[in-house]
Amino acid sequence: MNSWIEVSEERLAGNYRAIAAAVGADTDVLAVVKANAYGHGAEVCSVTLARAGARWFGVADAREGVRVRRALNAAGFAGAEILVMCGLMPEDVEAIAEHELTPVVWTAEQVGWLRGRAELRAHVEVDTGMGRQGCRPGAELDAVLDSIGSAGLVLAGVMTHFCAAEVAGSEKTREQRRRFEEAIAQIRRSELRPQWVHAGSSSSVDNPADESAWLAEVAKSVGARAMVRCGIALYGYCLPIDGVGASSKLRSALKPAMTWKTRVLDVREVAAGETVGYNATFTAPGPMRLALLPVGYADGLRRELSATNARPGGWVVIGEKRAAIVGRVSMNLTMVDVTGIEGVRVGDEVVVLGDGVTADDHARVAGTISYEILCDAGKL
Repeated sequence: MNSWIEVSEERLAGNYRAIAAAVGADTDVLAVVKANAYGHGAEVCSVTLARAGARWFGVADAREGVRVRRALNAAGFAGAEILVMCGLMPEDVEAIAEHELTPVVWTAEQVGWLRGRAELRAHVEVDTGMGRQGCRPGAELDAVLDSIGSAGLVLAGVMTHFCAAEVAGSEKTREQRRRFEEAIAQIRRSELRPQWVHAGSSSSVDNPADESAWLAEVAKSVGARAMVRCGIALYGYCLPIDGVGASSKLRSALKPAMTWKTRVLDVREVAAGETVGYNATFTAPGPMRLALLPVGYADGLRRELSATNARPGGWVVIGEKRAAIVGRVSMNLTMVDVTGIEGVRVGDEVVVLGDGVTADDHARVAGTISYEILCDAGKL
């Protein structure tokens, strides 16, 4: 095996406990394991998080929910709740019913597909300003609530999603909170009583203007329990909090759970003036010793981490020392500079992503976010 991923169960569990401590006893934490647990492996991570205390898990679709359900059942966590967060299609209904998944719905048409599934539980998403999925408070929400009642489904939860959770003191978040309160008041006037009210994300918890206390009060107003949905923080990362004087509440307590490793495939000497890689974008300024790694952009190592003489790129870690990427990252191979690292040999272990070279480091050089780096790495 030329390249592999290791996931620390200890760090993953520790991150979950840090999030739970941050939101307090009045709020539960839904562990988001969609997108194959952000590249970490949904089945393995779900079981680890269940052992750490998680009882709710968020997946993207029914197919992913089935995989997680089977893993949790096999590990003795048959009572875990699995929320299908990104909608459903008619062909998903059988799997949802058979594997006791909880779908998120926001249209009467979606509810109609579930009709006849006695006592099937669903969560309604309210669009308070994300503009992506969900029904708006007012007539749209009334139509969904009426359809749930007539279809014989159980309204188990109500949710929304903040679009600017990583902005301290966001006016947009304040407006979304106001609209969500309107939606909850509207539900309170109906005959339906949800068990769960949830909003927020890793950034919501990390933000010094944490929404947890507000959310607990909103949930209490309709006789429900509050819940936040955290994903990236489980895996050791949070987006920077923007705003004047903004600070992070959670980041210092988190540790990256993923380590991506490979091995040195070859070591060679190059003379001053020799070029390296496609289009000869790097020229050795002096004698150099380079290591060849069997990873590239086909494996999830971003091409934007490439380096020229004028522009430094990314790096890996060999023997606890940085080895800078040299030239272009190609499809399956990458060259790194080991001139200053003694004794590097074929077969030596290399950290592509982990301690000393984090997803935040990759993201900063590549001009993206840690979410994308982790998901790409997990495609191995």
